[in-house]
Amino acid sequence: MSRAPARPNSFLFLAANSHGGRRFGVRQAPGERALAETLRRERLVLMRTWRLPSWVAPAPKMKLRDHLALNSQLSQLLTRGVPLVEALEVTATVVHPTCRPIVERMRELVSAGTSFGDACQQVGVFDTVSIAVYRAAERTGDLAGAGKQLAMSAKRQLAVSGKAATLLIYPAIVMTISVAVSVMMLTVIVPKVGNALRSSGVELPWFTSALMALGDFMRTRWLLLVLALLGVIAGIVFLRKQILGVVMRLMRRTPMVGPVVLTQESARFFSVMAAMTRAGIPLADSLGVAVNAIGHPRLRDELRQLRTKLIEGGLLRVLIEKVTSLPLATRRLLIAAERSGDLEQAFDGLAADMTDEVDKQSSRVLAMLEPLLIVIMFAFIGSLLLAIMVPLIKATSASM
Repeated sequence: MSRAPARPNSFLFLAANSHGGRRFGVRQAPGERALAETLRRERLVLMRTWRLPSWVAPAPKMKLRDHLALNSQLSQLLTRGVPLVEALEVTATVVHPTCRPIVERMRELVSAGTSFGDACQQVGVFDTVSIAVYRAAERTGDLAGAGKQLAMSAKRQLAVSGKAATLLIYPAIVMTISVAVSVMMLTVIVPKVGNALRSSGVELPWFTSALMALGDFMRTRWLLLVLALLGVIAGIVFLRKQILGVVMRLMRRTPMVGPVVLTQESARFFSVMAAMTRAGIPLADSLGVAVNAIGHPRLRDELRQLRTKLIEGGLLRVLIEKVTSLPLATRRLLIAAERSGDLEQAFDGLAADMTDEVDKQSSRVLAMLEPLLIVIMFAFIGSLLLAIMVPLIKATSASM
C-alpha cells in the first residue's frame, strides 16, 4: 500500500532568477527537494532555505477566483481524456503562485492512491460543498461534469459578491473623500479665515468659533489623533468578524439593501443546490450542506425546518410553501419542478435568475444612494462652508 506524502512544511527561501537577481519568499512544501522542484518550474534556482514554525507561515488559502480557475481547468482537461494526475499538474500553473503548493500536494495525494475527494479534504482549502460534489462525482465517474458545475457556481458567486462589495465600497469611498476634505478645511481653511476675520474686528458666530477651536485642537494634537486612528484601525482588524456581522445585520434590516442581501443569499443557495443535485447527491443531504452556506438567519432557519420535515417524511411541494423568505413565483416554480422531476434544471435556472436579479437590484440601490450621498457630503462640507460664509456676509454687509 502506498504511503501518503508527508504533511507540507513552511520554508523561507532564497532563490536566484534567470537574470541573476535574488528573490526571498515563503512557501509550503513537503521538503526542500519538493520546494526546489516547484521553484524550478517558475524558472527559479533554490539557493538556501530556512524552515519556519507553522504559526509564522500558516497554510495559504485559496480565493474564490483560484477555485474557479482550478475547477474550470480540471473540467476542460478531464473532458478531453487527460488523466487526473496530469490534469492536476497542469492546473497548478493556472492558479495563484501561493496556491500552487496546494495543488501540487493534491497531485501527490492522488498519485499515492488517495481519492480526489479525500485529497480535497486533506489540503484543507475546499468547502464542504466542493468536497461532497467531488466525492459524489467519483462514484458516478463524472469528475469533469462536477468541475464544470463547481466552476459555474464559483463564477456566479463571484458576480454576486462583486455586486455586494460595490454596495459597500462606493459609499465608503465617498465618505472617505468627504471626511478627508472636511478635515483639511477644519484644520487649515476655517482657522485661517476665522483668524483673519477676527483680527479685522468681525464678531464670529458661535458655531464658527467652535469649529475654529476644534480645528486648532486637531492641528496641535495631530499625533494623538493619528495614534487614536491607528488604534481604531487595529480594533477594526482585530474585531473584523464581529464588525462584519453587525454590518450584515444592519444591511439585512435596511429597506433598500435588505432585499439585495436576501436575493444574494438565495442565489448562493440555488447555486450550491444545482451543483450538488447534478452530482447525484440526495435532496436531503444537499439541503444539509447548502443551508450551511447561507448567512441570512430567516432563510437559513426556514430551510433547516424544511429539511427536518422532509427527512421525517414530508412532501417538498407542501413544505416549500412555508419558506416565505423566497418569492411566491420561486416557490411555485420549485413545486412544478418537483412534480415533473426536474429539480436539477430548476435549481440551475433559479441560480442564474437570482444572480441577474442581484445585478438589477444593486444597480437600483446605487442609483438611489447617489443623491443620498450628495446630501451627506453637503452636511459635512457645507457646514464648514457656512461657518466661513456667514461671517464674511456679515462683514460685507457691515462695511456697506
